[in-house]
Amino acid sequence: MTLDITQFYQTFFDEADELLAQMEQLLLNLDVGAPDPEDLAAIFRAAHSIKGGAATFGFSALTETTHILESLLDRARNHELTLTKEMVDAFLETKDVLSDQLVDYRASAEPDAAAAATICAKLERLKAESGAGAADATPVVAAAAPARVPAPAPAATGGAPDHVVEQAVAAAHPAAGTTNAAGAAEDGPHLKITLKGVDAKDRALLTEELGNLGVIVGREEAGADLTLWLESDVPSDDIVAVCCFVIDDSQIRVARGTAPAATEAAAAAAAEPAARVEVFAPAAVAPQAPAPAAEPAQSAHAAPHAEPAASAAAHHDDKRARPAAAAASGAEGSSIRVGVEKVDQLINLVGELVITQAMLAETASAFDPALHDRLFNGMAQLERNARDLQEAVMSIRMMPMDYVFSRFPRLVRDLAGKLGKQVELVTFGQATELDKSLIERIIDPLTHLVRNSLDHGIETVDTRVAAGKDAVGQLVLSAAHHGGNIVIEVSDDGAGLNRERILAKAAKQGMQVHDTLSDDEVWNLIFAPGFSTAETVTDVSGRGVGMDVVKRNIQSMGGHVEITSQAGRGTTTRIVLPLTLAILDGMSVKVGNEIFILPLNFVMESLQPSIDDIYTVGNGERVVRVRGEYLPLVALHEVFSVEDARTDPTQGIVTIMETEGRRFAMLIDELVGQQQVVVKNLETNYRKVHGISAATILGDGSVALIVDVAALNRETRATHGARAGAELAIF
Repeated sequence: MTLDITQFYQTFFDEADELLAQMEQLLLNLDVGAPDPEDLAAIFRAAHSIKGGAATFGFSALTETTHILESLLDRARNHELTLTKEMVDAFLETKDVLSDQLVDYRASAEPDAAAAATICAKLERLKAESGAGAADATPVVAAAAPARVPAPAPAATGGAPDHVVEQAVAAAHPAAGTTNAAGAAEDGPHLKITLKGVDAKDRALLTEELGNLGVIVGREEAGADLTLWLESDVPSDDIVAVCCFVIDDSQIRVARGTAPAATEAAAAAAAEPAARVEVFAPAAVAPQAPAPAAEPAQSAHAAPHAEPAASAAAHHDDKRARPAAAAASGAEGSSIRVGVEKVDQLINLVGELVITQAMLAETASAFDPALHDRLFNGMAQLERNARDLQEAVMSIRMMPMDYVFSRFPRLVRDLAGKLGKQVELVTFGQATELDKSLIERIIDPLTHLVRNSLDHGIETVDTRVAAGKDAVGQLVLSAAHHGGNIVIEVSDDGAGLNRERILAKAAKQGMQVHDTLSDDEVWNLIFAPGFSTAETVTDVSGRGVGMDVVKRNIQSMGGHVEITSQAGRGTTTRIVLPLTLAILDGMSVKVGNEIFILPLNFVMESLQPSIDDIYTVGNGERVVRVRGEYLPLVALHEVFSVEDARTDPTQGIVTIMETEGRRFAMLIDELVGQQQVVVKNLETNYRKVHGISAATILGDGSVALIVDVAALNRETRATHGARAGAELAIF
C-alpha cells in the first residue's frame, strides 16, 4: 500500500502562502541594526516549515531555494552573522521567488529555473561573504543533524513538532557513558526512527514510505512499537512530516544511531511484500519481556517495558484516542477551510429561501389577520428568521480589510526606496469587513492609488525639508463602515494636486475646460483616459493608463471615487463601495405598470414639486429646484421607454438621488415601499442593459429591475454639462 500524498497538496499550498505572508511582514518590520530574536526565530521557522513540507511532497526547486535561505536565517538567529539591508532585500526577493514557485507547483508546472538560480546565487554570495560557506558545506546532512534544531511549525506544514525535535536532541546527546545495546554511541551514522503504538497495517505502510526516503538497514519490533534504522541524508523533520500523515506526532521518536547487525536479516525480510503485513515474529520478542536487548535504556521516555500484546493494543488505542479527542476539542474553537463555491451555493440557496418567504407573505396578505392570527404570527417569525439566516450566511463571505492592507508595506518600502523617498505607511480599520468578491477586486485599484501617492504626491526628502515638513512622508490607508457602505481612503501629506497644471494638461489634450470649473470638477479630470501630468514616462507612471481604469473598476463594483486635495498639504482619494453585491436594501417604485428598485443608499428624499419648481434649460432638458439648488431631472419612463407613465412632474413623485458627490432628481409615478432584495446578475443570465445594474424577484414572483443610479448620474452630468450660464425659462 502506498500513501497518496497528493491529497494534501492544497493544504500545503495554503499554509505555505500564509507562512510566506508572515515571513514578509516580519522582514518588513525587522530592525536591521537590532533585530528582535523572536522575529528572527519566527522567520526561520516559517522558512524551515516550508522547506520541510516541500521536501515531503518532492518539490525540489522550492526545497533547494528555501534551504539556502534557511541557512542564512539560521546563522542570523544564532548571532553568527550581522544582518544588513542587502540581506533583508535578498530575503524579500527570495520570498517573491518562493511565491512564484508555489504558483507553478499549484498549476502542476515546473518553476522558472533561471529565477531560482539567480536568487540562489545571490544568497550563496551573501553566505560566502558572511563566512557561512564552510559551515554549510553539507547542507542536507547538516539539516538532519541536531546541532541547531529549530522550533518548527506543526507537522501539517512539513515541520516537526517541538517535542519531537527536543526528544531527538536528547537522544542525540545522551549522558556520558551511555551506549546502545550494540555498544555504539547514539551519534551513529543512521537515522533511528522509533514509532510507538503502531498497528500492523500502519507499520507496513510506514516501512514502505520510509523506505522511499533511504535504505532501511535495521528493523526491530516490540509489541506495538517499531524501530527502523534508515541510511539517508533526509532531514529528521522530514521523516516526522511523512510519518505524521499516518500516525500522531506523539508516537514518533527520531534520533541518530547505529543499526544492530542482528537486525539486518529482519530488515531484508521486511522488504518482502508478504512480510510487511505480518505482526512481529514470535521468536523475536517475548510477549511480556522488558525491552529487546537492542533497545537502548538511557531515558525514562524510551519505553521502560513492553506490554503484552492485548495490553499494548489497548494502550495503543488509548494513545490514538487521546490525540484525536484533543484535536476535536481544539477544532471547536478553530476555523475550517471551505471552498468559495460551497459558500456561494449556500448564499444562493438562502437567497431563494428569502424569495420564497416573500412569496408566502404576498399570498398571506390576502387573508384576514383577525381570522388567521397564528398564520400571520408564523409568517412574521419566518421573516425574522430568514433575515437573520441571510445576514449570518452573508457574514461568512466577509473578509477583513487587513487581507488587502497587508500587501502594501512591501510595495511602499520597495517603491519609496526606488524613488529615493522616505515614507511611513499607517493603516486604520484593518478589521473592517468587506465581501470577498469585492475585496479581491479592490486590490488593483488601491495598488494604483498607492503608487500614485508615492510617485506624484509625497515629495523627496530635500523638497520636504525645504518646505518645512518632516523628512519622512506619511501615507495613510483607512477603512470604515458608513451606513450600508464601506469607505476606503488613501491619503498622503504630499504636495497636493496642482490645479493650474491639470487644467493646462487637459486643455493640451483637447478637453473642454475653463477657469470657472470647481476644484472637484478639476480633480475629476485626472480620471479621463490617457490623462497624466508626469513630464517623463517611467516604469512607475507617465503613460496615462491607470486612474481611468481605477474609476471604471470601482464603478463596476457599484461604488464611486472622490478626491479632495490641498496644495502643500496632501491629497485624499475616497472610495465608497457597497458592503456586498449579493443583497441590498432598496426602494420599490412604480413607473407605468413596471416596478423598479432604487438602491436605498442613493435615495436622499422624495417630494412632489409644484409647477413653479420645474424649469427647462437652453438645450431642452428639464431641471427641478429643491431648496434653491437646481438639479437635472431624469424621467425613468423616458430612459426605459415605459408606456402609460406619468409625464408631468407635478403629478408624479420626484426622488432626489446622490452618487459620486453629485445630486440629481428622478421622476417616478409612485413609491411602493422599502424592502431588502436578493441581487441576481442580469448580465450573466441575460445581457447587459443600459441603466440597469441587476434584477431581483419580488414576492409575487415577478421580476423587478435594479436601477444603475451611478450610470444615470454620469449620463445626466454629460447631458447637462453646458447648462451653467444658460438662460432658464419657465416650463
